[in-house]
Amino acid sequence: MTEPLLVARDLTKRYGAVPVVDALSFHIAPGECLGVIGPNGAGKTTTLRMCLGLTIPDAGEIQALGLRMPRDALAIKAQLGVVSQFDSLDPDFTCAENLLVYGRYFGMKEAQVRARIPELLEFAALTHKADATPGALSGGMRRRLSLARALVNDPRLLLLDEPTTGLDPQARHLMWERLQVLLQQGKSILLTTHFMDEAERLCTRLLVLDHGRKIAEGKPRDLIAQHLEPDVVEAYGNGALALADSPLKAMANRTEVSGETVFFYTEDARPLLDALAREPRLRTLHRPANLEDLFLKLTGRQIREDA
Repeated sequence: MTEPLLVARDLTKRYGAVPVVDALSFHIAPGECLGVIGPNGAGKTTTLRMCLGLTIPDAGEIQALGLRMPRDALAIKAQLGVVSQFDSLDPDFTCAENLLVYGRYFGMKEAQVRARIPELLEFAALTHKADATPGALSGGMRRRLSLARALVNDPRLLLLDEPTTGLDPQARHLMWERLQVLLQQGKSILLTTHFMDEAERLCTRLLVLDHGRKIAEGKPRDLIAQHLEPDVVEAYGNGALALADSPLKAMANRTEVSGETVFFYTEDARPLLDALAREPRLRTLHRPANLEDLFLKLTGRQIREDA
């Protein structure tokens, strides 16, 4: 059996009396993408910071690449690639210079880094922007440059903290394509994200956190099948909210209300759809259950303010 690249056991981090991460354990196998999802304040970024040695756990241990964090932090970081939640590109350097300077942080020789720059720029679809500064790039271009920079040391494991936040759909899809290429090359990824379609598309397994604790773990489709009914019917429009307490409620296994929409979760949507068709003021959407439904069931529909 192949040894995991990273193993976290019983990680705990408190700020005062509040546990931000609470006895959390997980592992990342070679070639897989482990997604970490959860509401704001669930402990995702703190977990990532502990894996990077930037935050010291109060309890538990992290082993990465055969070494121990934080004792061997420098040796571990030399084999990691990191894309933080916010851009940290040097605004005074060109794209090529950002890559060159970053490579020097790993002790790489200038000739070695320069030999990698064309390949990295091509991977990021930025060959034509080699001499442009980050200020002249779009948001998607800057995120791809950050990803290319994280690859300068040819890492085995990438830690990505919400890498597509703030991107438009086209830029996000291009970023997904690049991450899929890395997974096909055998690299491993630890990914935090708020985008459920991103998690379902990229992640081999998912870790669902809430209040610092692991509340679910598994393959995306397995988790959906385990926790949810297969069919979802959304009803919205004039009179929709009254449906939540109407006889139609009995046609579903479970009913939820969010805003002006009533969600019916059911094993068989046909009787419910027939009944809703007799309500001309309503609009309906019939779809399979998805990862967003799972997220909302496990963590609730209430708004979480940033922690």
